[in-house]
Amino acid sequence: MPLPILYIIVPCFNEEEVLPASSALLLDELQTLAENGLVDADGSRILFVDDGSSDATWAIIDDLATRDGRCLGLRLSRNRGHQNALIAGMEEARGNCDIAITIDADGQDDESVMAAMVEAYANGCDVVYGVRRNRDSDTAFKRVTARWFYRLMSAMGCEIVSEHADFRLMSARVLDALAEYEEVNLFLRGMVPLVGFSSTSVAYDRRARLAGRSRYPISNMISLAWEGITSLSVRPLRIATALGIVISALSFVGIIWVVVTKLMGNAIAGWASMTAIQLFIAGIQLIVLGIIGEYVGKTYLEAKRRPRYFVSERSGSPAETHVDAERPNGQ
Repeated sequence: MPLPILYIIVPCFNEEEVLPASSALLLDELQTLAENGLVDADGSRILFVDDGSSDATWAIIDDLATRDGRCLGLRLSRNRGHQNALIAGMEEARGNCDIAITIDADGQDDESVMAAMVEAYANGCDVVYGVRRNRDSDTAFKRVTARWFYRLMSAMGCEIVSEHADFRLMSARVLDALAEYEEVNLFLRGMVPLVGFSSTSVAYDRRARLAGRSRYPISNMISLAWEGITSLSVRPLRIATALGIVISALSFVGIIWVVVTKLMGNAIAGWASMTAIQLFIAGIQLIVLGIIGEYVGKTYLEAKRRPRYFVSERSGSPAETHVDAERPNGQ
């Protein structure tokens, strides 16, 4: 049985400080996988995707691809965001590999569990999620916000794997299935489970960042959560509807109370209470309109069908080896 061709996809944005160290770890791991007979040594590659970096990230990637035939570089024309960079790498790898593993460039995800991922694939799994065993390397604030992130996503009806980011293995047919999703509002953590197919997970200890600073502050996490919720679920609209019904019911009760009070001759001036009620209802209306507007905006973006990204440069070249449709889990 031929060994699977593996592509390791690494999205990068302004990672000049950490990339030399993390790329060395990934190259060592790729060599180990090949030496242990888990992946094809000739065809397997590491694909670095430069998401419009403004520092020396592309120069480092280009140098890696020039010096080491196992490295490939893909440069996007401008910054399109982490999810689009991942999609770009997956679409570039599609058709050239049997399996693809996505991993961030910061070195926090443990590359040594890739062996367990490949073994799970060989045993019939099409998707293998890397799940963080702990967050000891994160700050207390980051641990709390991350915990609430997963709880919020679950409460909003998004099917995601808890403590899983974007460190995962996908088979060729999963890449083909994901290519059928053409929306521009991307949230891969929720899209991959939607594809289905057999899946499992491997646990690992998350490390501290090797160098540089995090590119995912709390503002980005909030933005990602909102993007995921509105891209995968209509539950916020249903919550807005339920809220409108409750407010309407309370308002109806309030009208009855006002009429009864007036008929009994007990009506008194109450501008403060009335102003508070009016402001409350106006606030609710603005929130509901904002939620509706978010969905209308996403519909507008989808209707235009603009390209997710453009590739400005490529570096390195894939091997001549062709993916075999008869490989395990291949399509």
